[in-house]
Amino acid sequence: MTSPLSRRIARVRPVAAASVAGQTPARLSPDEHFFVANDSPDFDSVEGKRWTVVESPFPASRANANSPARAGWELGAVVSQETFTFLAPSVPVNVFGMAHNTGQPGRDLPPQAFHKAASSVIGPGEAIQLSSTVGYVDPEAELTVVVGRAARGLTLETARSAILGYTIGNDVSARDLQKSDELWISAKSQDTFTPAGPWMVTDLDDTNLEIGIVHNGRALRTASSADLGWKADEIMVYLSSFMTLQPGDLVLTGFPAECARIQAGDTVVCRVEGIGELHNPVTGASWEQ
Repeated sequence: MTSPLSRRIARVRPVAAASVAGQTPARLSPDEHFFVANDSPDFDSVEGKRWTVVESPFPASRANANSPARAGWELGAVVSQETFTFLAPSVPVNVFGMAHNTGQPGRDLPPQAFHKAASSVIGPGEAIQLSSTVGYVDPEAELTVVVGRAARGLTLETARSAILGYTIGNDVSARDLQKSDELWISAKSQDTFTPAGPWMVTDLDDTNLEIGIVHNGRALRTASSADLGWKADEIMVYLSSFMTLQPGDLVLTGFPAECARIQAGDTVVCRVEGIGELHNPVTGASWEQ
């Protein structure tokens, strides 16, 4: 994919180097992570897959601080995409979704958000896990705001100053549970129900981006971010009117496109123009095995 934008920022975890001449690979902490950046406009080029280790873009967030530097992962070091795994783009305090946010019917209603558990967030390639009792589940590909700084009382003039960038979010939703749980907690906050990534893109023009899903290799009907009732800056004003947004928070803006029921064994690819693709397999729940 090619983008005219200047920078992608990703949160990544190094993979262990293969053993050489019988040497044991270096042990890596399961919590180790670093931020890397790439300025190439061509995501699939050689340069698009060579990243530079950078300072955390969330200096006020301890959870999003880089791990201690080590050989090959010092600030300024250049690392190949094959040497790390992409994680969710941030460690959020809060994850929000927008309800009823499609077209004029959505705009005719007051803005309404729901809260998703931060523990529901997973990264690219990680499995969406479905319990045996969860019922009907849909994925929802969504343009997702990554909050860059603490923000309260934003206005339309200041809202974008609190947006670090945009990523892809998948608002996995248990439809049967939405009917029985009016707060949607069990429907939206189950473990693994918020895949996000693979990176964030800064300074993205979010007014008319194609959004869609590929389910088991079949592309579903797409839509546009222009089809959202309430836009990103308006959503930021609304959310910050009643609480302080925190650096690294994720705001899923709504799903205007087509979805399809997912089940164990499926694959889901969420696409947002200008950002890329978020791939996740679907499995049964590991805690039931």
